[in-house]
Amino acid sequence: MSIQGVTRRALHRATMALATLALFACAGGPARQDHFYPLAPRVQVESVGTPVAATLLVTQPVARGLGVGRELIFVGADRPGEVQTYTYHLWAEPPAAAIASSLVASLRQAHLFAFVVAPGQRAQADYLLSGELTRLEHFPDAQPPRVEAAFNLTLVDTSDRLPLTSHLYQGSEPAGPDPAAAAAAFERLMGRLLGDAVRDLQAQRGRLRPSATL
Repeated sequence: MSIQGVTRRALHRATMALATLALFACAGGPARQDHFYPLAPRVQVESVGTPVAATLLVTQPVARGLGVGRELIFVGADRPGEVQTYTYHLWAEPPAAAIASSLVASLRQAHLFAFVVAPGQRAQADYLLSGELTRLEHFPDAQPPRVEAAFNLTLVDTSDRLPLTSHLYQGSEPAGPDPAAAAAAFERLMGRLLGDAVRDLQAQRGRLRPSATL
């Protein structure tokens, strides 16, 4: 067989292979798209008096396990002891980062401290607010379906590195069985829990010392 014949056969095989791949692609339908959900809780807080002349640095809560990523997490009835992630359903940003942003905005609105510094900003702080995100799970098969969240926050005086206060915040909120409904329920729940956290910090006002440099 000539070189030209071999070339024609190779081209024919390549064309048939491409046609087969195209056929499978058409049969499979359109590609699945990712769905992104913002976690932007509405926190109800009130300003109380004149801000303490001090600077608070809010750090991003530490997340563990699957909570580090952006996937929505659920626990199904078929695998009650297993934590799973929804495919194609993601948070717009990691939940721990969203929680830190909400805390910064809420504490600035509360006017408890003269300055509230966001994670990543460079500043000499009088107080440090840190925490850990331990739960953010959807239970779609529960009756009724619900979401659960838990995190802790610790306020530290940087002058002596001793904790001034530390609390665990946890709760649940009714939700629909689908990821979109779960995301909306998480926003409601986190708004309530973060509101509790800000009010607890406001209750420490009498123990806060003014900065020596402000």
